Amino acid sequence: MSSISKMLADIDMEVRYTRDYIGKDALEPAVMKAMREVHREAFVSADMKRLAYSNGPLAIGHGQTISQPYIVALMTDLLQPKKDSVILEVGTGSGYQAAVLSVLVRQVYSTEIVEELAIEAQQRLQRLQYTNVEVKHCDGYFGWRQHALYDGIIVTAAARSIPPALIEQLKPGSRLVIPVGEPHMYQELIVSEKDEMGQVHEKTILGVAFVPMTGDHSKVKPC
Repeated sequence: MSSISKMLADIDMEVRYTRDYIGKDALEPAVMKAMREVHREAFVSADMKRLAYSNGPLAIGHGQTISQPYIVALMTDLLQPKKDSVILEVGTGSGYQAAVLSVLVRQVYSTEIVEELAIEAQQRLQRLQYTNVEVKHCDGYFGWRQHALYDGIIVTAAARSIPPALIEQLKPGSRLVIPVGEPHMYQELIVSEKDEMGQVHEKTILGVAFVPMTGDHSKVKPC
């Protein structure tokens, strides 16, 4: 079995294990196809490549991580992306989650608070020809108003509470997928769905462990 096939098998096993929490026995075929197509090894450092397809998070520097493949797949699935969707990602990191989304949607706008990571991710995504991803160094806590409203928003770092700006920039009928909780303590993966009347409905999916959303939201410019 190839490394990618084993990663996909591990994701399937995790889905079956957590099906009572996530409400399904399998992720969408398009999501699994994207997980197969995007080579995770291209988004980690040389010394981490041997672990690229293990079902766990990996360090990418600056105190940040590339998320566990199962969590990337699950959050992508929960977002319910469509081919014509315009998605906002908060927390580019190495660019892996953005790359997975890019093969499923029309456009991804991604924000990264660590300037070095933002620059590296944009260069990496361009080199790998993920041309429908735009990365910006800014504080994604405030969203990215220039391109709102969004067909979905995904956050890859844990916030203490859901940032109001992200709800405001979410298109009616769309979803925000975000981990919420205190740093290095219990966190929950939450789906916030805005209905056609603008009312927000929250659903807790399962417990997770993410690096915290950084910044005091005053030292880094909003997007």
